[in-house]
Amino acid sequence: MESPNQSAAQEFIFSAFPYSWGSSVTCFIPLLFIYTFIVIGNLVIITVVQLNAPLHTPMYFFIGTLSFLEIWYTTATIPKMLASLLGEKTISLNGCLLQMYFFHSTGISEVCLLTAMAFDRYLAICSPLHYPTIMTPRLCAQLTLGCCVCGFITPLPEIAWISTLPFCGSNRLEHIFCDFLPVLRLACTDTQAIVMIRVVDTVHAVEIITAVMLIFMSYVGIVAVILCIRSAEGRRKAFSTCVSHITVFLLFFGSVALMYLRFSATYSLFWDTAIALAFAVLSPFFNPIIYSLRNKEMKEAIKKHLGQAKIFFHKTEDLK
Repeated sequence: MESPNQSAAQEFIFSAFPYSWGSSVTCFIPLLFIYTFIVIGNLVIITVVQLNAPLHTPMYFFIGTLSFLEIWYTTATIPKMLASLLGEKTISLNGCLLQMYFFHSTGISEVCLLTAMAFDRYLAICSPLHYPTIMTPRLCAQLTLGCCVCGFITPLPEIAWISTLPFCGSNRLEHIFCDFLPVLRLACTDTQAIVMIRVVDTVHAVEIITAVMLIFMSYVGIVAVILCIRSAEGRRKAFSTCVSHITVFLLFFGSVALMYLRFSATYSLFWDTAIALAFAVLSPFFNPIIYSLRNKEMKEAIKKHLGQAKIFFHKTEDLK
């Protein structure tokens, strides 16, 4: 119950950002570069996949969808981080709830999509003869739609519960963006907040462990089949189609697990911020690099379009 001299908090202050101008600018410049690279890199991947008929396969369809989700996943938090570094470090209660919803809905959609991608690689390697008839464009679209529906519905109950909590007293949010646990720690009702934290921990644990187990089982089957391939070249080719997905999976899930499978463990503000940056900023930054530089078909398609762009500009200059 709120006391008469307490007013409900209508906005939160991000206390994890530096307050000195020099430190803020030092953080702002690399973060702006990273966000620009994420958006441009993922737009390039989406465009290349759409324009190249040889890339119209289930694997590249999922990669293009993942790139689309990555843009919105990072847009849910990074622009506000940039604004907070150089301006007001505040966010309204409704804005905070919206940020949490879109960050987690796109994040969960990515988790589901990475699981679907593991299933795709399992079918491609373990059942190559039946793969074209099973993984049809229609099934790809249904899996993608299912991932997005799951992602955008799952966080709704948590957001709805948090929106009913009273927030009074301190409004200093010890984080760089709105997330469930830092926000719940500011709730006035201690008992209800503790219950909510346990519920949120359990929900996140179930989501992460389920996805990890499904992906793990897919790769157990994949590794078993690859080991049965007699030629070293055949094993190398089969494994190379999975390297990018495994790398993205380990990078993303490793940092997510550190943040959301902590249960009663607590970290310092420094480590909370470092882990949050790992899965909210650094993982999306490396994904376009992993899917372009470590993928022969993608690299060739990008070079082809860059070459076409150069020819077009040279012709334009000649006409002038």
